[in-house]
Amino acid sequence: MGRTEHEFDYVIVGGGSAGATLAARLTEKPELSVCLLEAGPNDDRAAIHTPAMIVDAIYSDDLNWHYETVPQKELDNRALYWPRGKTLGGSSSINAMVYIRGGQADYDAWEKLGARGFGWNDVLPYFRKSEDQQRINDQYHGHGGPLCVSDLRYINPLSEAFVQAGMQCGLPRNDDFNGASRIGVGPYQVTQRNGRRCSAAAGYLAPDVRARPNLTILLNTLAETILMDGSRAAGVRVRRNGTAEEIIARREVLLCGGAVNSPQTLMLSGIGPAAHLREHGIAVAVDRPGVGENLQDHLDIAVSYTGKTARSYAYSLRALPKQLAEAARYLFTRRGMLTSNAAETGGFASTRGEDEPDIQFHFVPAIVAPRGEPRSKIHGITLHTYVLYPDSRGTIRLRSTDPADHPLIDPQYLTRGHDMQTQIAGGKMALEILQAPAFDDERKALYAPEALPQSDADWEAYVRAAAETLYHPVGTCKMGAEDDDMAVVDPHCRVYGAQGLRVIDASVMPRLVGGNTNAPTIMIAEKIADLIKAGG
Repeated sequence: MGRTEHEFDYVIVGGGSAGATLAARLTEKPELSVCLLEAGPNDDRAAIHTPAMIVDAIYSDDLNWHYETVPQKELDNRALYWPRGKTLGGSSSINAMVYIRGGQADYDAWEKLGARGFGWNDVLPYFRKSEDQQRINDQYHGHGGPLCVSDLRYINPLSEAFVQAGMQCGLPRNDDFNGASRIGVGPYQVTQRNGRRCSAAAGYLAPDVRARPNLTILLNTLAETILMDGSRAAGVRVRRNGTAEEIIARREVLLCGGAVNSPQTLMLSGIGPAAHLREHGIAVAVDRPGVGENLQDHLDIAVSYTGKTARSYAYSLRALPKQLAEAARYLFTRRGMLTSNAAETGGFASTRGEDEPDIQFHFVPAIVAPRGEPRSKIHGITLHTYVLYPDSRGTIRLRSTDPADHPLIDPQYLTRGHDMQTQIAGGKMALEILQAPAFDDERKALYAPEALPQSDADWEAYVRAAAETLYHPVGTCKMGAEDDDMAVVDPHCRVYGAQGLRVIDASVMPRLVGGNTNAPTIMIAEKIADLIKAGG
């Protein structure tokens, strides 16, 4: 069969962090033809590339999927908003740009869970390969990779005060959370280049890569199902410009939709828990009960105080003159306040006094506007904290057989283990830090919680009423050993029971890493790209 405009060696579903990485790496071999499918638009918006416009990106009408969870019984039956990127670069085009890998022990734990070849010594070379580190020169970091990792060009004085406050509470200063230890407080490094966001698309799909004759990028193209020939993936049925088309994969389909979309697409294609598929009238191609299981996410609570000054980020008359000057500064120099990602500093701590952390902090020199309001008009400071290794596990299930219909997202937050206990301990630490002397000249009145908690019961009530996602869903197509019924892919990300099909994204992580999830997702794609090119 001759090659047509709808036939390629590899068809990649999803142009996010993993998909962009794979497209760039595979097309380094000119004899391989690749089609990259992205449901969203091009990544050419100012809201994507201007770091301080992160709120505009997160709430954009057309740059994200606007998911919501089902009501969470342990969170006062609230449904949580789950923004996920729907544009080239995926969630790396709308996230807070914080570059965190997780701890060395995280990857050794993956290997023990059946992800052979994903121990720390195996993955470090791929973190280094992806990275273009702008400051640090040591064995943990790389230079010359597509993903630019830099210090922020602007840090609010209140973010510096957070670091001092953390040290006043006994935490060490840490200037590299991706080095030997994560414990401590300090400035975050970010995926930015020259004051602009360096998403996976900006880094890996640079203009010269997009111009490669062996790479075809189809935007605004929704993947509906994988075309299955028995148990073999033959291509992808898509909807583009309102018309159904078939894109044929001569070698493999590489599914990179993320922790929500990848299990949904598999199930729509007849790959997943047989009973659930039959409930929806879907013919079973591969009975794999782990598809859509093992959903994990970081749940966050925030402690806030209103501020005495206009140093924090807010839309107020007091701040207007500075903001106008900063807009001009950014336009002409790519420096100043508009290069801020808001979450400029943070850190890691152990609520149990151990060497490995169990909570992470994100400090924001602002009070986040209530959901649905685009901007905060109140000056203040906020410290976010979340449990790094939750015990709770949730599910992704089909709502219907319509590919455009959002699936049922049920993280089942706080339903297992020590999650609530650790969340409360983290909240207490956050409050202690905001009450430290470093904030005495800024701290005005407690804003959230509305009243100072007097007991663990008060803290628990606050968690249930106010906790939100920190946007790190993983695990729904987990990597594991073949004899693990809940494993969906092998250590080469090949789907068990299927041929010509891999899942390569955050959904294959067996367990959450202790930190932000973008860098590990790119690492996975780098590693699997090498395996594919080597014929593995």
